[in-house]
Amino acid sequence: MSNSSIGDQFEELIKIVQRLRGPEGCPWDKEQTSESLISYMLEETYEVIEAIDEKNWDGLKEELGDLMFHIVFQATIANDNELFNISESLKNINEKLVRRHPHVFDKKNLVKDNIKPSWELLKHKEKKRNSRLDGVPQSLPGLIRAQRIQEKASHVGFDFQNEDDIWEKILEEIEELKNAQEKNNKDEILEELGDTIFSLINLARFLGVSADDALRKSNKKFIVRFKMIENELSRRGKNIEKSSLNEMDDIW
Repeated sequence: MSNSSIGDQFEELIKIVQRLRGPEGCPWDKEQTSESLISYMLEETYEVIEAIDEKNWDGLKEELGDLMFHIVFQATIANDNELFNISESLKNINEKLVRRHPHVFDKKNLVKDNIKPSWELLKHKEKKRNSRLDGVPQSLPGLIRAQRIQEKASHVGFDFQNEDDIWEKILEEIEELKNAQEKNNKDEILEELGDTIFSLINLARFLGVSADDALRKSNKKFIVRFKMIENELSRRGKNIEKSSLNEMDDIW
């Protein structure tokens, strides 16, 4: 598809959303606010992720369109409230990408290992933040937010030296969690469990994997196996609620 065709389709989407929110538009679309659409936008984002996980490329094509609709919807609401328009958003991201990739657009010779720290340094300067950890959205899922926090701290050298150090920390946190459990102190259990998970995320980061991706894959594997138990018990004419743990374990 040519750039002109892409531009035409994007402009058509903008016009459709404007009409939906216009005087003779859809009552539901007209009454929406930026805040009221948050849950819908989040849902669409996760549907994009699910399509990628399942390598459902036709589904991804559709879900990306749904997500783009929400992006245009949010920009249209902002424009209606005289805050900004989508052209300004596009201008901002275009300029930002050029500015944060001097090794591409300014033809500066940066070694590969310095590219990501350079991005973080430029981002920190642009945002004029007080802390390197500012700007990690509190609304991010806990696992993802923890990994982003760790990455940002790592960029200034605050990090473990190797995987062995992390394993030592994990075992230390597990021992503290056991002690909290023995005392039956719920507040302490919550804290130590969080510290243990945080340490495991550090290990995931050092191993070059996403902790969130790993957990989602485990969730999917558990669901597939549990459904297999349900199907097998049903084939045997048994009700899962009345089946023993041993029966379910044997199928698992």
